[in-house]
Parts: sequence; structure tokens; C-alpha cells
Amino acid sequence: MCLGIPGQVVEIVDANEHLAKVDVNGIRRIISVRLLADEGLLVGDWVLVHVGFAMSKIDEAEAQLTLDQVQKMGADYVNEIDAYNSSEIA
Repeated sequence: MCLGIPGQVVEIVDANEHLAKVDVNGIRRIISVRLLADEGLLVGDWVLVHVGFAMSKIDEAEAQLTLDQVQKMGADYVNEIDAYNSSEIA
């Protein structure tokens, strides 16, 4: 199963290349935010992340609701965290 998981932008690493560091459940990775180039992402914003790409910008309430629900999914949640952990853009 493929899930999107909420992450919080902690650093804009390279604005020209659309790269940001995002924290997902304590794991920080550099991901592509190119799909959200028109969203004006800022440090502190929440995004829905799937294997190294920010798919959409979400608010904090939606992020928390989503995290609560995916954590109830057990193994699928663990698998998504593992996929995120191995998806850093170099």
C-alpha cells in the first residue's frame, strides 16, 4: 500500500532546485517540493509526503488527523515510514 504521510518543513534547503528538509515522525529528510512550487512553502508548513516528494500542502489539524489515522494502520504505517527513511534526495 502506498500512503502519503504528513511532514513539517524545517528548512528550505535549495529554493532554486525546490528542495526542503521535512520532519516526518522525527526523521528528517531532504525532499522535492517542486510539485508545490506555486504554494509558497515556508518553514513550519505541513505537507503530505510520498517517497521523497511533497504531494500537497495541508494544515496542521489535517496533518494531525492524518498521522493519527495512519498510525492505527500498523504495518502499513511502519512500511511508509521505512520508505520515507530511504527516500532522501541526494
